[in-house]
Amino acid sequence: MSSYKPTVIQTYPKLGNKVTQDTLYWKNYKSPVQIKEFGAVTNINFSPIAPYNYAVTASTRINIYGRYSQEPLKTFSRFNDTAYCGTYRNDGRLLAAGSEDGIVRLFDVAGRAALRQYSGHTKAVQVTAFTSDKYHLMSGSDDYSVRLWDIPSTTELHCFKEHTDYIRCGCTSNLNADLFVTGSYDHTVKVFDARMDKSVITMEHGQPVESVLLFPSGGLLVSAGGRYVKVWDMLKGGQLLVSLRNHHKTVTCLCLSSSGQRLLSGSLDRHVKIYSTSTYKVVHSLDYAAAILSLALAPENEAIVVGMTNSVLNIRHRKHNENKQEKKKKGPSYRFFIKGKDYMPKKGDLLVSKPVKFHLKKYDKLLKGFRVSLALDAVLETNVRVKTPEVTTGVMQELNRRGVLQNALAGRDEKQLSVLLSFLIRNVVDPRFTSVLVNVAEIIVDIYSSVIGESPLVDNQFLKLQDLIEKEIDYQEELLEVLGMMDTIFATMTTKKNAVVCGNQNYALIAGPEEEPMVVA
Repeated sequence: MSSYKPTVIQTYPKLGNKVTQDTLYWKNYKSPVQIKEFGAVTNINFSPIAPYNYAVTASTRINIYGRYSQEPLKTFSRFNDTAYCGTYRNDGRLLAAGSEDGIVRLFDVAGRAALRQYSGHTKAVQVTAFTSDKYHLMSGSDDYSVRLWDIPSTTELHCFKEHTDYIRCGCTSNLNADLFVTGSYDHTVKVFDARMDKSVITMEHGQPVESVLLFPSGGLLVSAGGRYVKVWDMLKGGQLLVSLRNHHKTVTCLCLSSSGQRLLSGSLDRHVKIYSTSTYKVVHSLDYAAAILSLALAPENEAIVVGMTNSVLNIRHRKHNENKQEKKKKGPSYRFFIKGKDYMPKKGDLLVSKPVKFHLKKYDKLLKGFRVSLALDAVLETNVRVKTPEVTTGVMQELNRRGVLQNALAGRDEKQLSVLLSFLIRNVVDPRFTSVLVNVAEIIVDIYSSVIGESPLVDNQFLKLQDLIEKEIDYQEELLEVLGMMDTIFATMTTKKNAVVCGNQNYALIAGPEEEPMVVA
């Protein structure tokens, strides 16, 4: 008796995503390190000087983390209420933060107590930023005002009240100490000049503005709000350059890579999109477990730090290709593996062969025992029918070849029939499986047509399957019409080409080899 032959499952080529340089670059990060904070992480800011510590603002405290530390190096907790926007000065020695009580606090990174307090806002301050000259501090508040402070004397230098809603984001220019930008929930982005009494540029974003980012050159400004990321040309007076809509939910934060060639945006849809600043197309995407509130890149893109609504801080460090010469365990020598290869058998030798064991799949074991219904159940399990539909289809094709497909499909209850119909709805229009699954669908209709109307769930699935097949037939008819049009066009082009060739040949024959060409009417 011959041994059982396993079911042949047809293999199909896998269509993978195109691998680009950006894909390789942004995937070259280690597994994330996750740190649990005391509240939602609303802001992350890296120190501009080595060793590039970063400040994480969450709940009523600001934690300072080292480059590879998983515990805070220092904590600023002298806040009466929620803290916001812990920001480093460009020399890395001072840290400013707003709070829910409307007070802006200035901290020395080397100490713990607040060096200065700036009072003047009447509501929560969620925006703080140092100017490039190191002597002034900008703050934006929920009282609709933007204020500029003198750091040493705590004097209020300017107060702008042009916004009509909460101010939730802002930044300063790296080139001009008098310029700063604010974004508000009144859907506007305003550029202020400390030498003027009012804003110099106003841009309509169209959605509540959650984040603004000024390029280091000062020529481009990026605003994020709603599902949109918009890029503005500052050299043309705030003209809209491009509008991007790649997120499904509100965009909450923006970040620029160290080279300035990549723009990152984080959103409540749990994705970080990476854009090329030359084409403004998405070149890569990162997925996270919860909605994203804050995002920061370490200098030289050494780490990506993301803060989420579930109070988790997610850190991914870049892998370094270090050529470490590790001592490898000495394995068997080459002579060990070729031992006996050159041995010539002798007349009295007896050859003992080791039998090869084949491990059958679950469905093959059931088919071997002629339990066809259970074999079909085995390939309709969730992990098989969803991840490898070609296995389920292959077993159905084998059952049809044996002539027992109708027996395997019969005698099913409402739950089993629902699973079977769900598989058909999911895969019947797939060109790889259509020829097999259309036959399965016909058999199911023949068997269970008498019970239609008894189960609302099954009836609804039958209707979905019918609509799906009708739409597919319409698509095929339209494609055939297009194919006919293309055939006509190609045939016309071929006829014209042949006519031109024949015309040239006739002209050559009439002209003759040595005579003057004749004009033929």
